[in-house]
Amino acid sequence: MPASLRPSMGATPYADSSGSGVTFRVWAPFAAALNVAGDFNAWSPAATPLTAEGNGYWSADVAAAAVGSQYKFVVGTGGAAPLWRVDPYARSITRSNGVLNGLVAAADQPYSTPGYSTPPWNQLVIYEMHIRTFLYCPDGVDGTGSFKSAMSKLPYLSALGINAIELLPIGEFIGDISAGYNPAYIFAIEDEYGGPDGFRQFVNAAHDLGIAVIIDVVYNHLGVPAGDMWTFDGWSQDGKGGIYFYNDWRSTTDWGETRFDYGRPEVRAFLRDNALRWLESRFADGLRWDSTGSIRNVYDQNNDPANDIADGWSLMQWITGLIAERQPWKICIAEDMNENEWITKDIGSGGAGFGAQWSQAFVSTLRETLIGSEDGSRDMDALAAVIGTRYNGNAFQRVIYTESHDADSNGAQRLPEMIWPGNAQSWYSKKRSTLGAALVMTAPGIPMLFMGQEFLSGGWFNDDAPLVWANAAAFPGIIMLYRDVIRLRRNWYDSTRGLTGQNVHVHHVNQQDKLIAFHRWDQGGSGDDVVTLLNFSARGFGNYTIGLPRTGLWRVRFNSDWSGYDGSFGNAPSFDTTAGAVPYDSMPASAGLAIGPYSAIILSQD
Repeated sequence: MPASLRPSMGATPYADSSGSGVTFRVWAPFAAALNVAGDFNAWSPAATPLTAEGNGYWSADVAAAAVGSQYKFVVGTGGAAPLWRVDPYARSITRSNGVLNGLVAAADQPYSTPGYSTPPWNQLVIYEMHIRTFLYCPDGVDGTGSFKSAMSKLPYLSALGINAIELLPIGEFIGDISAGYNPAYIFAIEDEYGGPDGFRQFVNAAHDLGIAVIIDVVYNHLGVPAGDMWTFDGWSQDGKGGIYFYNDWRSTTDWGETRFDYGRPEVRAFLRDNALRWLESRFADGLRWDSTGSIRNVYDQNNDPANDIADGWSLMQWITGLIAERQPWKICIAEDMNENEWITKDIGSGGAGFGAQWSQAFVSTLRETLIGSEDGSRDMDALAAVIGTRYNGNAFQRVIYTESHDADSNGAQRLPEMIWPGNAQSWYSKKRSTLGAALVMTAPGIPMLFMGQEFLSGGWFNDDAPLVWANAAAFPGIIMLYRDVIRLRRNWYDSTRGLTGQNVHVHHVNQQDKLIAFHRWDQGGSGDDVVTLLNFSARGFGNYTIGLPRTGLWRVRFNSDWSGYDGSFGNAPSFDTTAGAVPYDSMPASAGLAIGPYSAIILSQD
């Protein structure tokens, strides 16, 4: 059987003037022979050989195979028993009697969302979601979450005001329970969630509501076990993982010996193809890369040249550069967590080319400020420093948050739980967690929520525990608070444009009384300038003076102490105020404001 002239990898259906069938292609440079077996040839290990192309790849066009066919590659080893292997490029995987097989997936279909466009990066409000635990579904596998069940909540999320969903990894993993960060087959979409068809429907439904879909990708390692990817074609060195992985000291990660070999052109192409498939064939709106620090350095460190992985750095540059060239409106977000500006510096300057990165300094400083029980321990100077931080002078090169799948696990818990362990629905937990949310929505950066944060989810993120949706019914006012501040962040009423602008000035820092205020603006002026005042103490103030950028009437657009959000809130009289021409805080005007304990108020002018 001759090698295929069609260029695709994995299993790709075709139908043209020559007939129909499936093109199979696989990289296995150390194989002595290669066959494809499946239900189309009674699982014969020898009936359907692939032909060596002379470059480590093997291929053939197989007329007997079709969409829905189950298959595996049979790798001849030149003496030992052949190896039955799941296709690394398999786009769908099914379990048959406990055995994983590739499933020939239909060609990617166009997504039907007329008029949809990815939101501008400076207007993004992200909602991080784990499909398995977001909403359990009686007709899902084992009753757990699925794309279908998550779709049923998209109108709720649209009403909340978010305009982007970030999905924890949905690639196929070994086993039944996972947060997704131990993938085995990164092209296959987890069949328990609904597979590629379910994902397509989810993306369409999200886009119909103007919601972008960002996918977490894991290119820093594969899970342990790595399935058939481990010693895929039988070759390895020093007991390591074979052709897809480093076979020396660089293989070691915190998760096992499964770091990809970023120096092999075929592995680089594998990862590039995966990134582009999510964006160009599956129509996701962006990628969030897991642990880029361990792609660029063996030990996930800055300033450690002896252990840097130059090929990992160039791989990131290559892929982010391709995305910027082909679909520049789609975002690449790095989870580097090392406050390294080079991650989001442009490629021409030697940077990695990411659009944004998660800010460890922001989340750790803000959580430390909110969690402690003693007001005197709250450090306003440290908080002011992280509010004013911008990578490379760009306000939107960082993703900021108080909760995430990482921050709420790995020895930590959700923020309301951390504020009062065992009493996540206490007044203190409500007040200080919503104070943190108000800061996230008004500070420079791309704001992100973690699923259930908006209704005071407690405990910790557990990839085997469903989100408690009863809390949504119990705390509609807290959800309303999140909705209101999200709308201001997105300039919903054309009165807070400054929150989508580049400029910030932290102009008021009161270390003694624990208050802080900052000014955000784009071009400045009415409907643009925004001032946020935050009180990190249990004491309220009836007439607290801060500087303002101009005289005249300033409207209170948001008061987190409003009793409409929760009956236990104090309803501090934070009313509109008129600024006089009395300089204060290095501002030309000033006014007095009432603010409740552990509260935020947001002001702008008509």
